[in-house]
Amino acid sequence: MQSVGVIGAGQMGAGIAQVSAQAGYHVYLSDVSLEVAEKARDVIAHQLARLVEKEKLEAQAMEVAMGRIEPVGDLAPMATAGLIIEAATEREDIKRQIFEQVGKILGHDAILASNTSSISITRLAQASTDAARFIGVHFFNPVPLMGLIEVIRGLATSDDTVERVEKYATALGKRTVHANDAPGFIVNRVLLPMLNEACFALGEGVANIEDIDAACQLGLNHPMGPLTLADFIGLDTCLHITNVLYAGTGDPKFRAAPLLVKYVEAGWLGRKTGRGFYDYSGDQPKPTR
Repeated sequence: MQSVGVIGAGQMGAGIAQVSAQAGYHVYLSDVSLEVAEKARDVIAHQLARLVEKEKLEAQAMEVAMGRIEPVGDLAPMATAGLIIEAATEREDIKRQIFEQVGKILGHDAILASNTSSISITRLAQASTDAARFIGVHFFNPVPLMGLIEVIRGLATSDDTVERVEKYATALGKRTVHANDAPGFIVNRVLLPMLNEACFALGEGVANIEDIDAACQLGLNHPMGPLTLADFIGLDTCLHITNVLYAGTGDPKFRAAPLLVKYVEAGWLGRKTGRGFYDYSGDQPKPTR
């Protein structure tokens, strides 16, 4: 596997492209347009330049890594990639459309992977050309800093596919854990109920935003509070995963907090929109409630 294709040049896709390039892979990076992919490459260059400034990365290593990232306007160049990773938005219909397009150019022994954080790999594999070569590889944000990849095999995923993805993850310096193809996999199965419960606590007046975050951050020794983390992830993504857990298990403990639903309906999605549980328009985030 000498080259990797990454479809989706947002925060996750750009991060996957960066760590893949730094690990020695040639990376084809695509999005809805070549312009979007090129802008993502510029963002990666900025991130690496900051590491150079902090003397955490050699300037030559940055130049070599950036030389391996090739923005593309369509999927055709990915025909030579040994691994293609879909990192598009967490919507099954969009992912299925991408998989159908990839099927037209996917190499005969290449692997197609999804970075989905919650959707069934077995179900998504139906839209691939070969379910045996389809797998879930769930990276975590920010990709360059987070050391974990959840590997999720579908019902038909082959042992060879799992082994090759393991080698890729090892080359990236990531630790892998294996999750069964269950709603939310491991991390989100445990994390999202906590974030959702923080939304219930806020909506029911248990405490204010700052105190809920401070209590969990200091009392549980977490790097940030649950409402801050929800803003960082994106409240729409949190709601989607929570709904997937509820629909997939039928367990009422996973039902979405009404306040979370309201914030999403208002378009207050967190950092990416400038407002969520915190207002990010100033120099420092301020609670919105």
